[in-house]
Amino acid sequence: MRSRAWRRRLKILAEVRERFGMLIVTEAVDTEALEAIEDYADMIQIGARNMQNFSLLKRAGRSPLPVLLKRGLSATLEELLMSAEYIMSEGNRNVVLCERGVRTFADHSRNTLDLSVIPAAQKLSHLPIISDPSHGTGKRDRVAPLALASAAVGADGLIVEVHHDPDHALSDGAQSMFPDQFAAMVSQLRAILQLVHRTLSVEPPKAKVVRS
Repeated sequence: MRSRAWRRRLKILAEVRERFGMLIVTEAVDTEALEAIEDYADMIQIGARNMQNFSLLKRAGRSPLPVLLKRGLSATLEELLMSAEYIMSEGNRNVVLCERGVRTFADHSRNTLDLSVIPAAQKLSHLPIISDPSHGTGKRDRVAPLALASAAVGADGLIVEVHHDPDHALSDGAQSMFPDQFAAMVSQLRAILQLVHRTLSVEPPKAKVVRS
């Protein structure tokens, strides 16, 4: 039953991809969900709470799709890299790390986005690492500053939530940017990246063929 429900939802995402050319990255909460995701998505996400779900990591390691691996809520860099090793040990070396904030004593944001982990991970690993300032802060007005800081310290990419009416979003509305805020942030990103001799990739993605 759950598998059929996931497939219906994934089909909707696949229709959006076909219409707008947007690739699909979606989270696998268990191996059953992962199998459905393989038929429709372009990338598997392993969420923070499953970062040390080793059976799920090994199953993702046998998938033909690349894997986005989010850092756990209280995980060290070494633990994040060891989780990536579980995936790669099964043959899938297309792994992207993600810093999405860790739990600390701070109460001014949902989590504490650990920007120091980005250059540290790049020193220890060949894997790309991206930053998720939306989950890392949980507050709309903090997303752009932390996104710019992430780019400045060397993040290979960003995850930023955008919604046309975030106050009425079904989830995570408080951390979702308005489209005009996102556009302004992108302009600022270009300027920041130029200062550190980097560029913003604008190459359009290539959508995969949906399997029936």
